[in-house]
Amino acid sequence: MIRSELPPSPARSMNDRHRASRLSLTTTIGVVVALVAFSYSATAAWGLERFPPPDFTDHELPKTQFTPPRSSGWEYVDLAVLAGAIGLASLFAVGIRTDQKTEDTSNTSKKNPSRRGRSRKGLMTIAVFCLIWFGFIRDGCVCPIGAIQNVTLAFADANYTLPIYTVGFFLLPVLAALWFGRTFCSSVCPLGAVQELVLLRPVKVPAWLEHSLGLVPYFYLGWAVMMAATSTAFVICRYDPFVGIFRMGASSGMVIFGGLLLGVGLFVGRPYCRFLCPYGAILGLCSRAAKYPTRITPDDCLNCRLCESACPYGAIQKPTVDLPHEQLPRLRRRFFLAVAAVPLLIGVGTFLGSRADGLLSRYDYTVCLAERVLAEEQGKIEGTDDTSQAFRASGIPIPMLYETAAERRKTLATAGGWLGAWIGLVIGVKVVHLGLRRKRPEFDLNPSRCVACGRCFDACPVHREQTGRIEPEPIALEPISLEPGRKEETAR
Repeated sequence: MIRSELPPSPARSMNDRHRASRLSLTTTIGVVVALVAFSYSATAAWGLERFPPPDFTDHELPKTQFTPPRSSGWEYVDLAVLAGAIGLASLFAVGIRTDQKTEDTSNTSKKNPSRRGRSRKGLMTIAVFCLIWFGFIRDGCVCPIGAIQNVTLAFADANYTLPIYTVGFFLLPVLAALWFGRTFCSSVCPLGAVQELVLLRPVKVPAWLEHSLGLVPYFYLGWAVMMAATSTAFVICRYDPFVGIFRMGASSGMVIFGGLLLGVGLFVGRPYCRFLCPYGAILGLCSRAAKYPTRITPDDCLNCRLCESACPYGAIQKPTVDLPHEQLPRLRRRFFLAVAAVPLLIGVGTFLGSRADGLLSRYDYTVCLAERVLAEEQGKIEGTDDTSQAFRASGIPIPMLYETAAERRKTLATAGGWLGAWIGLVIGVKVVHLGLRRKRPEFDLNPSRCVACGRCFDACPVHREQTGRIEPEPIALEPISLEPGRKEETAR
């Protein structure tokens, strides 16, 4: 049913609402400024070198690429800040449901659902704070994205000690996603926050490109898990695109990569979160089971399409229409063919992945060292480098190095087969998913793509009217296309 006007506004004066909003915003900004000032002073006071270099030497200390160790107490402070930020982000993104009793023209009482506490301004305030705290002050480490590798290595290697705060950083956003959706991505993650803040003029990504690039995070996740499980490398940390920005120093390649992503992020909403982030893939799967996910409107949808135009992330799903009966048999055949193709894709992926050991070995230290020593022994390379010189000084026999490198290549070949099977499974599930049709009577959010940024409900006229931001206005009707070749009359 198409509604021509909105329900009556709540019985509260506009001046009181504006005064409360200004007071809440001022208080929030004051708390953020105080916390940032305290954190900077604490960092300056506690960041002094315990053993500074002596004045009588000209030796220049090498610059480390890793974050220097800090007091374990600060790790738990970070964990507490993470929990608090996720809690506030969940409140600002999901809100608290309240039912308001109103009377319609037939003098019968009716409950109108509403969401109190939802605020995009609140989400942006958290984004600024978390970008400063977790990004620039804490140098982006420890982060839940990189914790994927630590957790994987702990499962694969019983000798690896996994700190409890690392487990907390990994699990807290996952648990929040199971309840409220990707509220961690909304404003708590510093990588997502910096992309959210630089987005100026978003453009829509074509659907075919959105679906294709949307597979890359799952490929990246499988690659990162495989490399960590074999103790080869932590590739997520190595290819963090914004670590150069947070730490004010990185390799030239990563600085260029991060700059390009931010440049693309001026027009394409969150390119790293949507098309690269492996942790976003995990949270996207968990958010499908969220008990209280973010909703566009707490009441009946007007089909005004304002949320669709406001969302730059392709997370809005359009209403569907019934297809003619003569098209159903063809769609069923395509669906069953897609299901039958899944084992074939897994088999092909396993075969190709098991033969990619040469490519995967480029990240293994032992294999690279063996290849370097072999090239030196055969006269293909003159002289030695630091790694080969250190190996020769260790006294380990060269044949033992070759044998160890051969075992590592076998291990990586097996792991590559599992990675290929994972990639084949991801592609197969995507093809099957595209063949499914679900009935949607109104515009709705895709939970795996939605990052709970608040743009859609901030643009929804029902939400704006319930929060007192606009007065009810008549809504003109015009035909819009819901499906190719079909037009329905709806509210504009």
